[in-house]
Amino acid sequence: MSSKPSSLVPIIIIILSLTTVIHHHLVSAIQLSTSSRWIVNDDDGERVKLACVNWVSHLDAVIAEGLSKQPVDVISKKILEMGFNCVRLTYPLFLFTNRTLGAVTVRESFLRLGLIDSIHGFEANNPLIIDLPLIKAFQEVVASLDRNNVMIVLDNQISKPGWCCSDSDGNGFFGDQYFDPDVWLYGLAKVATMFSSSANVVGMSLRNELRGPKENVSLWYRYMQKGAEVVHAANPNVLVILSGLSYDKDLSFLQIQPIALTFGNKLVFEVHWYGFSNEEDWKTNNTNQVCAQVVDTIMNRAGFLLDEDYPLFISEWGIDQRGTNDFETRYLNCFSAWAADHDLDWALWTLAGSYYFRQGVVEMDETYGLLTLDWSEPRNSSFLQKISPIQSPFQGPGLSKNRPHKMIFHPATGFCVQRQSFSKELTLGPCSGGESWDYTSRNAITIKGTCYCLQADGVEKKAKLGTTCTDRSSQWEEISASKLHLSSKINNGTVVCLDIDSGNTIITNTCKCLAGDSMCDPASQWFKIINTTTESRAGTYGWMNWIMQSLGAYLLG
Repeated sequence: MSSKPSSLVPIIIIILSLTTVIHHHLVSAIQLSTSSRWIVNDDDGERVKLACVNWVSHLDAVIAEGLSKQPVDVISKKILEMGFNCVRLTYPLFLFTNRTLGAVTVRESFLRLGLIDSIHGFEANNPLIIDLPLIKAFQEVVASLDRNNVMIVLDNQISKPGWCCSDSDGNGFFGDQYFDPDVWLYGLAKVATMFSSSANVVGMSLRNELRGPKENVSLWYRYMQKGAEVVHAANPNVLVILSGLSYDKDLSFLQIQPIALTFGNKLVFEVHWYGFSNEEDWKTNNTNQVCAQVVDTIMNRAGFLLDEDYPLFISEWGIDQRGTNDFETRYLNCFSAWAADHDLDWALWTLAGSYYFRQGVVEMDETYGLLTLDWSEPRNSSFLQKISPIQSPFQGPGLSKNRPHKMIFHPATGFCVQRQSFSKELTLGPCSGGESWDYTSRNAITIKGTCYCLQADGVEKKAKLGTTCTDRSSQWEEISASKLHLSSKINNGTVVCLDIDSGNTIITNTCKCLAGDSMCDPASQWFKIINTTTESRAGTYGWMNWIMQSLGAYLLG
């Protein structure tokens, strides 16, 4: 692969800028900045929450996955339909730094890999792209996302096209076989300039999952600072997103030495969190304790940045969409509670239902993929319901449409506690349009602006709303290591925890899984009291599922 001296980078930026400036007036770009720990719209200063999905475009074929299955605009629209507003679009560095590779057509790339079926599918679904050079095909995907009003974060996933990642793949850290820092800086400048006129390119992630035997803090500062400056010089409008060490799981060194940049209000940090990173713990230890330990670790390694007024972007997380791994379900419930509590920006791994060619396998099924093998529909609509509340912002600049209040979030279902219509009974329903709760200094959970408070009535009995809010059955404490159990004492002194029954009615029950038992699943009793100033908008699938469940319960009951 070709390389360029770092001394040419400023000249390259100027030349590339001149080629795009004449087109800049043709689009009305979305421009984001940072305000304290929030990402905001430059136009009005209002919070913009990134609820992204990763769209892979860095593998051997060097083309966005799925275009042999569906037209590009169909996929772009599907992303919005599933409640996402953003794509983290991955790319291999050499697509932009090696002219020979960039000039290969999509058809030629598939032929080199022997992917004849992919060619036929591409001809049927995206005939206008099949004979474009790979670099033009990438631009067409960005253009489709632009047309469909999907925000884009461009992510340099790897240098040499292929699956990421390992310690020995030559792509891990500065100075590795395929990771020449000068080539990387040249590539960042080219990408930043090329897409400076794109309406919806709002950010650039400088490099995915730095890793390997060469990784060290001093080189991280040297080159990540250079990379950030290069991107900002080429396109001062985009967010500059920096990853950490150890496969993007560690930014703790920033507690000792903050990064020094010449620009402000554009810097975001990213971190990754997958359940398989702690798979054995989730499988063999108590779920409450594992959740607490893992959250504590990630807060120490990255979450502290929120308190230092930086946005934190969880740029990769996800689960096996088949729902067959119990440990991943427990991880998902813990992640959802944490992400809701801190109202984080994030990007789910992954959109792909399948890959053209991955690690020697043709048409590999992606079990972490949101879409089915043929990219036609969601693989697991219940998963979309669970994450729908965290797709919308709970708080932040410009969102104070209501007085600050609380929501009681149930991560296992993706619903929130609310009153049933025309009654004092409590149930789970969409988090948007639900109750405005308050959690008082005396541990009473009240409906804001009313005299009603949440009360425990007994084991396996419905929780109720009462007006006597000073007795012990009206006092609720966040207990267990995870702080996700809400417990109270009924009049005979028995401790009970908030729970749900099979119909999602709110009940109180004997507290379970608090410690010790690794086989016990606390999911039904996990609730998180969340701060909010606005009613979040549940995703389309969340509302549909809730309506269908309510209709079914009515017809059956």
